[in-house]
Amino acid sequence: MESKVSEGGLNVTLTIRLLMHGKEVGSIIGKKGETVKKMREESGARINISEGNCPERIVTITGPTDAIFKAFAMIAYKFEEDITNSMSNSTATSKPPVTLRLVVPASQCGSLIGKGGSKIKEIRESTGAQVQVAGDMLPNSTERAVTISGTPDAIIQCVKQICVVMLESPPKGATIPYRPKPASTPVIFAGGQVRADPLAASTANLSLLLQHQPLPAYTIQGQYAIPHPDLTKLHQLAMQQTPFTPLGQTTPAFPGLDASPPASTHELTIPNDLIGCIIGRQGTKINEIRQMSGAQIKIANATEGSSERQITITGTPANISLAQYLINASFPDPEPHGRTFPA
Repeated sequence: MESKVSEGGLNVTLTIRLLMHGKEVGSIIGKKGETVKKMREESGARINISEGNCPERIVTITGPTDAIFKAFAMIAYKFEEDITNSMSNSTATSKPPVTLRLVVPASQCGSLIGKGGSKIKEIRESTGAQVQVAGDMLPNSTERAVTISGTPDAIIQCVKQICVVMLESPPKGATIPYRPKPASTPVIFAGGQVRADPLAASTANLSLLLQHQPLPAYTIQGQYAIPHPDLTKLHQLAMQQTPFTPLGQTTPAFPGLDASPPASTHELTIPNDLIGCIIGRQGTKINEIRQMSGAQIKIANATEGSSERQITITGTPANISLAQYLINASFPDPEPHGRTFPA
């Protein structure tokens, strides 16, 4: 995102991401893709729709600001048309507002809200649109949903003001983009393998997955942080909530049956001077690790006279393994102070 502001207006290339339900996406695409084709041609913006059998899809709009505003206007008016058409078949008397959901890096949401909510209040009052910034980040990302609702004209004015804020306050650090999940993930059996120690078995497979430890957790590409391929594999395993599958073994899927291993607990001891690396500013790092791994992580309070803190990780073996990996990856170097932490 370039942040050059020219005289007389914004002269930049912007990327805005929208989160839409399947029905909304269908409306934007239109019959044989005619609607989205018309929007691309008339606005001059690039409009991409994420692939996948997901209940939610990401619509990415890229281009000069005037092209983006034209694309937004076309989307807002199309949604209003859909509302009008649906009302002709219903008994409802009041017309619901048009609603769009933007996906915004969490690091920019503070600027959008403003000190004591002053900026968001100003945007609401000057545009007449309702604006809500989600309190939590979207799953496995560092992005938040910003919901805008109102008349199409109010929404267009609101998007213009949000774009100005985003240009004036670029994202801090790397952004892990939100990727919607498929509607259902098949439950995978681990071939009936019996393990005396599920954590030890999963850690053995973890070491095979991550032979060149420690890997960089993310590769920075532009303003986004792309999870390392091996970490992505590991993350998928953790999110499936299933035991690790023995490598090279095919596993039949049995939808509807629960193959989740019981939750277990693992403890780590970390020096006090490194605990800040794991917690991060205002708890951002530890929240990211919790979201990425799916594990519960508790950090014990500092005890007087002790130079170490206890960390308790609870979850499936896959959750725990990924949480440990992410904790190790958050240290300034692979073996802080010459110590290796349990893997």
